[in-house]
Amino acid sequence: MFLAVNLRLSTGEDEKLHLFDDTDSSLQIAKETINSTSIVNDTGSSHEEAEIMSSALTVNDTDSSHGESEIRDTEIIVNNATSRSQEVVFKESLAQNMETNDSTNPPQFVNEKDTSMVNNTNSSLPEATVFEDASAGTKNSTVEPPLCTFMGRSDFCEIKGDIRIDGNSYTVFIVSSEIDILAAENTSWCIRPYARKGDQAAMGGVREWTVKLVAGASHILPQCTQNHSVPAILFSAGGYSGNHFHSFADIIVPLFFTSRPYNGDVQFLITNGLTAWISKFKTLMKALSRYPPISIDYRQDIHCYDSMTVGLIRRTSKELSIDPSNSPYSMKDFRQFLRSSYSLKRTMAIKIGNGSRKRPRLVIISRKRSRAFTNVGEIVSMAKRLGFRVVVAEPDADVSGFAKIINSCDVMMGVHGAGLTNMVFLPEKAVLVQVIPIGGTEWLSKTYFEEPAKDMNIRYLDYKIRVEESTLIHQYPHDHVVLRDPSEIWKQGWSAVQSIYLSKQNVTLDVNRFRPTLVKALELLHQ
Repeated sequence: MFLAVNLRLSTGEDEKLHLFDDTDSSLQIAKETINSTSIVNDTGSSHEEAEIMSSALTVNDTDSSHGESEIRDTEIIVNNATSRSQEVVFKESLAQNMETNDSTNPPQFVNEKDTSMVNNTNSSLPEATVFEDASAGTKNSTVEPPLCTFMGRSDFCEIKGDIRIDGNSYTVFIVSSEIDILAAENTSWCIRPYARKGDQAAMGGVREWTVKLVAGASHILPQCTQNHSVPAILFSAGGYSGNHFHSFADIIVPLFFTSRPYNGDVQFLITNGLTAWISKFKTLMKALSRYPPISIDYRQDIHCYDSMTVGLIRRTSKELSIDPSNSPYSMKDFRQFLRSSYSLKRTMAIKIGNGSRKRPRLVIISRKRSRAFTNVGEIVSMAKRLGFRVVVAEPDADVSGFAKIINSCDVMMGVHGAGLTNMVFLPEKAVLVQVIPIGGTEWLSKTYFEEPAKDMNIRYLDYKIRVEESTLIHQYPHDHVVLRDPSEIWKQGWSAVQSIYLSKQNVTLDVNRFRPTLVKALELLHQ
């Protein structure tokens, strides 16, 4: 009843999950073999940036001909009080994360085809089921077997029936008949509802939930105290949620993918629900759901639904991406959703020429803790001479305000780090310029920003600094291995790489050497 007759899912003697084909006795193993080397508290690292920027947002703009009222000719100071909430996110997130696995190997990416389906006879999302609200008691509902899917980057269960959520024990109970339970190969599944499966450090900060089939007469079955007439999605705001990049890559994009089919008729249940994170992204959650989110952990009341998804759906191993080949959505749809949610005006970047006298706007992403530009003034002067109007801005917790600034620009540049995630707010055919510091992190720069930029129809350029442009030359002798051979530092593990190249390094751009990169950006805006 639960599985096709030729399939059997069980746990072997090696305590790993195995999928058996009884017709020919072949064995398939559904497992995760990821050696993660990520770090939780990485101030800006694109490997696992746990960057919380807490200073004021400063904007220097020399022209406002684009017409955006929120960008003025004079210096803009955004209330620094908003940045304190990001500090809270960082502290709460760090407290929930396990100690990072310090390995010499970089994190491996999971093949998105490495997928096991459990009882998955219908892959469609559940439809909303409306029933009369009741203050307590049980519900009469036809139960369907849970459709649990184990993919490369996420596990999730799609459920219909009499569903009861006990936030105190982190259990999703599914009321079932004793006959169905006896016939089932499995009666419980464990899910960590965060879309970065395989990353040990991230998943260590994600609460595990149990999805359990229980007979209606069982003494462990809780009674409903709140019945809901719409479906629910249960997901975690733990993991690396204190980092801007991972908030989007691991939560916001998968949440969009999972919840968009409901057109707002869905309620979010948040485990590891950080108050500051929920506040930071409340605009997007309101755009995806008409109902207030519920922080479900440690609750004494029992919330009941007829339909729900436990976990977020992430069908690709690529970062900050949606694969349109196996989805009704794409990153184009996601970016349109962002523009609508934050009331962003510009869809397309400026096209230079055709008699237009408008000058393109360049935003320089400022950093203060590490990987900061030490000669911002020189960069601004050079960019102005090329014809740019220049904005210098540092992100804070006001996502909406910063999104408007980024959307008003045609070119965005910054040193490799989580602040570049704000490219999601750029208009199409804008240009991203990533400045790559020394340290052998080119593959991270490509995976985290170059490839996602192209999926978003953003033109991409990068600039690899020379040793002479790194402030590390003032900290180490010129023949030191840190400067001469970063690969030797990588052999010491991610912690060594992070502590030197990502936390201690700033950048003094050689503006004459960097100038051709901005000239190329101008050329792209002519196309």
